[in-house]
Amino acid sequence: MQPHENTGHPRRWAILGVLVVSLLVVVLDNTILNVALRTLADPVHGLGATQGELEWSINSYTLVFAGLLFSFGVLGDRYGRRRYLLAGLAIFGLASLASAYAQNPGQLVAARALMGLGGAAIMPVTLSIISNVFDPRERGRAIGVWSGAVGLGVAIGPVLGGALLEHYWWGSVFLVNVPVVVVGLVAVALLVPESRDPRPGRIDVLGVLLSVIGLVGLSYGIIDGGEHGFERFTAWGSIVGGILVLAAFVAYERRIDHPSLDVRLFRLPRFAAPTAVIGLVFFAAMGVMFFSSFYLQLVRGYSPLQTGLLFLPFAAAQMIFAPRSAAMVGRYGGKAVAAVGLTLIVLAELAFVVIDADSPIWLFGLVFFIQGAGMANILPPATESIMSALPRERAGVGSAVSNTVRQVSGALGVAVLGSVLSAVYRDRIGPATAELPAPIRAAAGESISGAYGVADALGPAGRAVLGAANDAFVSAMHGAALLAAVITAVGIVVTLRWMPGRTARSQTEPAPVGEPELASA
Repeated sequence: MQPHENTGHPRRWAILGVLVVSLLVVVLDNTILNVALRTLADPVHGLGATQGELEWSINSYTLVFAGLLFSFGVLGDRYGRRRYLLAGLAIFGLASLASAYAQNPGQLVAARALMGLGGAAIMPVTLSIISNVFDPRERGRAIGVWSGAVGLGVAIGPVLGGALLEHYWWGSVFLVNVPVVVVGLVAVALLVPESRDPRPGRIDVLGVLLSVIGLVGLSYGIIDGGEHGFERFTAWGSIVGGILVLAAFVAYERRIDHPSLDVRLFRLPRFAAPTAVIGLVFFAAMGVMFFSSFYLQLVRGYSPLQTGLLFLPFAAAQMIFAPRSAAMVGRYGGKAVAAVGLTLIVLAELAFVVIDADSPIWLFGLVFFIQGAGMANILPPATESIMSALPRERAGVGSAVSNTVRQVSGALGVAVLGSVLSAVYRDRIGPATAELPAPIRAAAGESISGAYGVADALGPAGRAVLGAANDAFVSAMHGAALLAAVITAVGIVVTLRWMPGRTARSQTEPAPVGEPELASA
């Protein structure tokens, strides 16, 4: 019997390189911005943005990005993935230029929302193009490289951002995107083939609109609750409303004969289980990233560049292990590999429970290396399992579901773990600030950043306030890390119970390399 013929595109590895560059520009931008927030708040060297304006410079992007990811994945399948990738890159580049030269916080928030529009067009089609240009037997390896690029962008963004801020003005963190986008546009135009669903059927207009309204409502409620507390009607009302609209979306998709998302896919363990695992992992991981940056820059006193360098072990682990995850899955099965990866992440998150203000910094680097190794062995097999549940022509749907779950879960993780962090911090800092004047007490009690902001005005007493703020933040970090570990541990249960193992293979899926494909009747 003849070996299974490779059905991949002849230039598939060059195409993967182009897609990785396109993806990196989106991932890099979000992590670069995190180290620029303190500069943007400076009225002399930045825009003098308030805490709320800084939050919305991030959240305006997240809201548009999360709300449109699914729709753009579906529309890319229908009208052409290459077309959407080119349009997304162009919008992202122009919006980056507008962000770099924003004259006030309001302009920056608007430009960031436009960047979210471009990013939502880029992210899902990169993964769906990979599914179309690679043979299913090579797809796991290619997705491993794609996933490694995500981890690389998360880790090198703060390094690049810190280096730019030490030598140039704040707008450089956005302007750096423009030449990368130009190179990406040329490379996509020359190398990436157009692909679309050859039998798209009627467009599901109402389904697409319901998905956008539901995801925007859910994301807005999560963001607002993370900022102001979930007891406000704006927060829980938006969350409940978003969930109800998404429930209506699911009910509608089950009834029609041309759904944008076949919700019956969630009955398949190889689609539903890895989707849930990705959500749980990103919920915990993004929350940990959030408080780690504050810990390093404020409690430990590192510069933005030094903070970025301390995240590099995470990137190194991603680059080492993600491309090799497909071979590990082939040998041990996706269930075993993902369970080990989740266990590593749980151990890393539990390690934060014992890290304090005086812990050796190499311990932090080791913890992040372990977390990076864990994620490198979860995301590729989980994503490959999701993508293999769909035919190539519907790859955009799988990519969109995976990325939407990742984005919404990450935002929810930052909001929930951030709320835990704030609540514990306020409780612990209260006694130390009880005798301070009301405005200073309010600022120091709001966040550790606020405490550092008012410490100079207190003279010698400021040192005691900073010590209390550091202690309160470390205690809060321990509580948030413990909750993150519990959430990730739920992912282990989901993986062991429902995720397919090495022997579970779809009857329509080609045999792995080196095995003959069984003839069908």
